[in-house]
Amino acid sequence: MSDEMVAVYRHDAHKMNGQPHDYAPETFAGVPVNQTVSHGADGDASALSRPSGQPEQTVENHETLYRLSLLTGDSHYDAENFSRPRLSEAISDLLTGSDPEAMHRAWLSSDVASGFNESIYYPYTSLKYHTLLVAALLDNYRSGHAFEDLLLVVDVSEEIVPHRTVYAGDRFTLRIDESAGRNPWACLGSRPWRSWASTWARLTAHPLDVDTHKHDMVLDANLRRIWSWSTALQYIEDYEREVDS
Repeated sequence: MSDEMVAVYRHDAHKMNGQPHDYAPETFAGVPVNQTVSHGADGDASALSRPSGQPEQTVENHETLYRLSLLTGDSHYDAENFSRPRLSEAISDLLTGSDPEAMHRAWLSSDVASGFNESIYYPYTSLKYHTLLVAALLDNYRSGHAFEDLLLVVDVSEEIVPHRTVYAGDRFTLRIDESAGRNPWACLGSRPWRSWASTWARLTAHPLDVDTHKHDMVLDANLRRIWSWSTALQYIEDYEREVDS
């Protein structure tokens, strides 16, 4: 299981290197990459964020793997963080580890991973959060849980569940799991699809102070309009960073 979870965090290495999957090398810095993820977890995570069928370009004149920010409309590309030496070092840090739990934490905290989209056709999606969603689904599937068993669970900020936490912020974390305990939760549904807005709206309690905090009111309102999971999770990260700056 350890090797399989390591492979999850390497399965889309070709996207950070600007290569099509069919022609991407099978190794990076001496480790295997771009391997197929078992149990259909990659396809299910894709369905959470992207429509099925033949993709079409949705943003004119944007044909790169650098993500567009839903918050600002601008590319997340940063000349300092995305310079080739800095980028190569950051990608290596994300892909070449052998401890799956350490790799999970590295992806959770990575600024560079959030700079890429899942597909040039859907530039607001986030490769970072797609990868974390794949890991969470696979870890649950490996434990015998079906998709319809799974919940979106709100945890306190210090709580990081290996592979199942898909967002980690200063105020709360979010995970996908089959049990919530006493924490706020919402069912994911019977099948994977772009269901973020409806899932967020079904939470038994919300981690945002929408009654007295203006920024939380805006964040919550927008999260009820976003259907793509990786886009929504990335939006939370971007919004929280903008408010704190």
